[in-house]
Amino acid sequence: MALSKGSETAKPKPVIPWKARISISFISTITDAARRSNGTINRCLTNLLDLKAHASSSPVNGVTSKDVTIDAENKLWFRVFAPAVSPAAGTLPVVVYFHGGGFAFLSPDSLGYDGVCRRICRHVPAVVVSVNYRLTPEHRYPSQYDDGELFLHFLDENCMVLPENADVSKCFLAGDSAGANLAHNVAVRVGKMGIGENRDGNSGLRRIRVVGLVAIQPFFGGEERTEAEVRFEGAPLVSTERSDWMWKAFLPEGSDRDHRACNVSGPNSEDLSGLDYPDSVVVVGGFDPLQDWQRRYYEWLIKSGKKAQLVEYPKMFHAFYIFPDLAESSQMITQIKDFINKKLAE
Repeated sequence: MALSKGSETAKPKPVIPWKARISISFISTITDAARRSNGTINRCLTNLLDLKAHASSSPVNGVTSKDVTIDAENKLWFRVFAPAVSPAAGTLPVVVYFHGGGFAFLSPDSLGYDGVCRRICRHVPAVVVSVNYRLTPEHRYPSQYDDGELFLHFLDENCMVLPENADVSKCFLAGDSAGANLAHNVAVRVGKMGIGENRDGNSGLRRIRVVGLVAIQPFFGGEERTEAEVRFEGAPLVSTERSDWMWKAFLPEGSDRDHRACNVSGPNSEDLSGLDYPDSVVVVGGFDPLQDWQRRYYEWLIKSGKKAQLVEYPKMFHAFYIFPDLAESSQMITQIKDFINKKLAE
């Protein structure tokens, strides 16, 4: 049930270490300054202050990386992370990762996301492929979903860009925040490939088999103001005002937040019952204003007859996984490892 603003008096706040608090404050300040009232973004400002990590063919903490370009004009490229493991270890699963940032900010070479993907790569271990997609408001829905689907078809036809021990028949889609939204929608498109042609006339993937989905604090919403959105109004990174701006910049002109890209489990949701949708794990933070939408997503998957697991971190805020010093951040990486290894053992 939607709550009025005045019905909630207490405004609980998470306990955030000072290093993480400074980083979050910096990110929030920059994104707020870059968002213009006319719905555009000051890219000069964001490009200047988005700290980058370069790909490295030499191992960094046991992980090498390289960048591969698909379409330079549309800035569609990806970064491949490979763990330094013995050939005797056999083949490795492939994790396709979509970064967060409200569909409007950041990229695979942003310092935080390079670090997250390296940690997943090293600890699972897995070959991680982090995808750069077009950003809104310059490119609105469904550009990001189109790019995710195009990437999968490219990888399906060009597996040689991955290390020899990468097994694309053991592919997991993953993402955080807006990237988790993107991963979900790409999974829906992959599921539709099995029952007919996709939007480009392709009938499916030949080599890639998507066997799991990792949705980390997915960016979902709706016209309703949920209890968590009211309770945590003004939260860092995903305050109601920031989220509303992002959705307005992303969704088709004239759409509201009950569009199926935003309110995925709402009145305009896809029918998943007949789709080959992968088993999923959904990560939720107790101080995330989006948590009610994330739980509804999990419940919708279950009601649709899909296998899903809910992992909750009651004391965590949105994007906690970016900060490796947090114990919960390491725990989440372990949860992802366990989910992947369990799927591989089936």
